[in-house]
Amino acid sequence: MEKILSVKNLTKKFKRIVVNNISFDVEKGNVYGLLGPNGSGKSTTFGMLLSTINPTSGDWYWFGKKGTDSETLKKIGAIIEQPNFYPYLSAEVNLKIVAEIKGTPFQRIDEVLSIVGLLERKKDTFKTFSLGMKQRLAIASAMLNNPEVLILDEPTNGLDPEGIIQIREIISNIAKQGITIIIASHLLDEIEKICSHVIVLKEGNSIYCGRVDEMTNSHGYFELKADNKTALIQTLEEIHWFSSIDSEGDTIKAHIREDASVSASTLNQKLAEKGVFLSHLVKKKLSLESQFLELVKNTN
Repeated sequence: MEKILSVKNLTKKFKRIVVNNISFDVEKGNVYGLLGPNGSGKSTTFGMLLSTINPTSGDWYWFGKKGTDSETLKKIGAIIEQPNFYPYLSAEVNLKIVAEIKGTPFQRIDEVLSIVGLLERKKDTFKTFSLGMKQRLAIASAMLNNPEVLILDEPTNGLDPEGIIQIREIISNIAKQGITIIIASHLLDEIEKICSHVIVLKEGNSIYCGRVDEMTNSHGYFELKADNKTALIQTLEEIHWFSSIDSEGDTIKAHIREDASVSASTLNQKLAEKGVFLSHLVKKKLSLESQFLELVKNTN
């Protein structure tokens, strides 16, 4: 896959280290999530990659070219702060002002308003828009120059459930056009639904970079039930395939060890050989949230 962005040992220190020696790659056509709690360095990382913040050390390469110059910025659409439009001007006129700044033809305005579902509201003033509509107009603004990369910093922050769903659908539709998207968020559920890849930051450190499905599939657990619960627990402990075995009512949760690979049928057969017969057996994967919490716990 073609690399759109390559980050090498990027560090930013103010009074303290905000971004600490992070490295990751972004491949073309994917949706990347920059995931971490508030204060983990997400916005600072974006600021450095867009050359609005000077790094303390480290390098990055957009499209194989070091740093971020004016030509590179023409290929990038970004929303880093809250939407900033003229409240008494219409959506269309606001976008015309942005188009003039970017040197983009006005014909593009209807296209981007259609992408974000605001074409019918283009004559309405910005001050009449809901927070979700304002955020969608900001995405339209970022799409005006037909970018190869779209950068969104907390795009669903403060939105109600309906607004979150609308933004999610817009991002998914933009991604289908082959545009590479990088989203910063602290909402694990949104990252899991939208992104193909995730970069996890904690206190400025990158603690995971890879595919979302690989992260959630790297661990898992079995839900089991048997008439003889005591025998089931004892046998599971003897097998040594599990990092922990928990009891919740009549259900047993057996968490698979990182170095173990075991299917439901293999486990069922192994237990039957030892005289334990199951009435319930389901293999489940951990959610991104569970994986994130496990990662953070392990780096404390």
